[in-house]
Amino acid sequence: MPNMPITTISSADQALVAPKQDQQMRDAAQELEASFLAEMLKAAGVGKPSESFGGGIGEDQFASFLREAQAQEMVKAGGIGLAESFFNALKETTDGK
Repeated sequence: MPNMPITTISSADQALVAPKQDQQMRDAAQELEASFLAEMLKAAGVGKPSESFGGGIGEDQFASFLREAQAQEMVKAGGIGLAESFFNALKETTDGK
């Protein structure tokens, strides 16, 4: 394995990297909140096929897509605050390096 030179990141370069890293962490936190909300919607029975005149197995299969879309829209509208908590926790772990 060839020796690779170790490069340091200047403070100017760090200023460019930090916002991108923050956005990636925020996106991950929002995705986690959306997954949580989708599971809560499922537990609440959202998208559950009706007893009569339901769409059968097809409706049951695609209900998860509906719940995911609803959960993502809930997060876009502000969510329930989990994404911010997740983001702050991720930020603390990366700032503590």
